[in-house]
Amino acid sequence: MSTLTLFATQIEVWHVIIVAVAAAAIAAGITVLIVFLLGRRKGSTATRKADNIIKDANYKADRIIKNAQLDAKQTAFETKQETDNYTRQRKAEIASEQQKLDMRMDAFTEREAQLLRRAESIEQKNASLDRQLELQKKRKEELDEKIDSIIKELEKVSGMSIAEAHDEIMKRVESKMAMEISAYIKNAEDEARDTAQARAIDLLVSACQRYAQDVVTERTVSVVALPNDEMKGRIIGREGRNIRVLEQQLGVDLVIDDTPEAITVSCFDPIRREIARKSLEILVKDGRIQPGRIEEVVAKVKKEVDDSCVKYGQEAIFKLGLPRMHRDLVPLIGRLHYRTSYGQNALMHSMEVAYLAGLMAGELGLDTNLARRAGLLHDIGKSVDFEQEGTHVQLGYEIARKCGENDVVCNAIQSHHGDVPATCVISYLVAAADTLSAARPGARSETLETYVKRIEALETIAKSYDGVAQAYAMQSGREVRVIVLPDKVSDAEAVKMAQDIRDNIEHNVTYPGQIKVAVIREYRAQEIAK
Repeated sequence: MSTLTLFATQIEVWHVIIVAVAAAAIAAGITVLIVFLLGRRKGSTATRKADNIIKDANYKADRIIKNAQLDAKQTAFETKQETDNYTRQRKAEIASEQQKLDMRMDAFTEREAQLLRRAESIEQKNASLDRQLELQKKRKEELDEKIDSIIKELEKVSGMSIAEAHDEIMKRVESKMAMEISAYIKNAEDEARDTAQARAIDLLVSACQRYAQDVVTERTVSVVALPNDEMKGRIIGREGRNIRVLEQQLGVDLVIDDTPEAITVSCFDPIRREIARKSLEILVKDGRIQPGRIEEVVAKVKKEVDDSCVKYGQEAIFKLGLPRMHRDLVPLIGRLHYRTSYGQNALMHSMEVAYLAGLMAGELGLDTNLARRAGLLHDIGKSVDFEQEGTHVQLGYEIARKCGENDVVCNAIQSHHGDVPATCVISYLVAAADTLSAARPGARSETLETYVKRIEALETIAKSYDGVAQAYAMQSGREVRVIVLPDKVSDAEAVKMAQDIRDNIEHNVTYPGQIKVAVIREYRAQEIAK
């Protein structure tokens, strides 16, 4: 580009010079013509005038040539300066781009070296693992050969195969121990029932009579009412801009379907769902729905929800009359207000458990404040189980241990679902209070489909045992009554069957509260005297 500009400038300079020379030649020609025409008539006077005219023409021609040369030099200088500036600028840009490319190439080179080192390390590890696997394989083959040889020798000596020997041993052990185990279990249960049932009934009845709480249920689906269906379009925004910002800021899914004048907020995290519900209500009421306004409202609502968690936690601690707690536990307790389990509010449930555990601890002469503290914190893991990996029991124990809670409280948290054995009486009280709060009528709700499936599962499990005549799920699935054939099932076997059914239900059925298993065996001998 600079070469073409310089060439054009040179052409322009030469054009000016040629024009000037042509003008001078024309002036000289005119002068010669005038002198030639007037030379003879006017003599010396004409000659002098002609000389003057020639001098003037030459002077003007010189001035024109000099001015043209000066203009040409000035234009050439300016053009050269512009060309030099442009060249320097392009060189600087090229140098900057070259520097960036060099830096990028250095980064690529370093990355390639790291990948090569990592690949070499992986290859070495793979080679080591292959060697170990080969060694383990050889050892396993040697052991298998030795075991096979030993088994063959044993089969020769005993005259029985492995399957036959196993079946024979199991039959002898089962026939010898089944009756003894059933009788021992029955006697132990009878003794425990005689000594503990009366006292347990008194404690539970006293606790239930002294504590009354309204039925607490909440819906887990958040629905935001709209003034009209036009608001759905404003929430979605042009090309979906508003709804994308809303879902990104809130971390929820907004379901906009054919439901008139309503929008559904879908999210497993109850805190996010509450923030989304309040934010949408504010935006719908305000009417200004745009990305900037959305970010402002969401930030404000998040702070309000965090403050409300602290408020709910402080109120729960105050109502229970507990001493001061660690500051990190207060908002976690308040977060339970937005958490539900089978429709039961987690904070209300925890407060119920705390009241009931405190009442029973008072009847037994134990520390009521410690029992209430353990009851309130037994489900504290549910406040973070949507954000962290692990069960609410594990998370709750880690939180309590981190905040310096008493060992009794930590054990009550770990053992209230039977994951860890209870080591103190208060842990048993918390587990009993948890069962009472969850099992009382109206505390928890479930869908009809889930209820029907649970009833069918209970009856199917009970009917799967030999000797069962009929099985019925009673009291909305709280009790299973199993009627057995007396000629096939003895009294001791009925006890063992009840335990087996209980274990089967615990491992294969999900249910709230407790389920009572009753195995009924009745033998009648009738004769008619004639």
